[in-house]
Amino acid sequence: MAHKKVNLPQKTCPVCQRPFTWRKKWEKDWEQVIYCSERCRRGEKVRVTKLLSTF
Repeated sequence: MAHKKVNLPQKTCPVCQRPFTWRKKWEKDWEQVIYCSERCRRGEKVRVTKLLSTF
C-alpha cells in the first residue's frame, strides 16, 4: 500500500504563485526554501534585472 503524505507544510512560490509542499531534500533547510523550483529561482533574478534595467 502506498504511503499517504498528509499534513505536510506548504508554501507559495513568489514567482509562479503556485503552492508547493515540503520535500525530504528540504528537510534541513525548509525555513530558507523560497522558490518551488530552480526555474523559478533563476526566473526571479531575470525579472529583477529587467526591472532594474528599465530605470
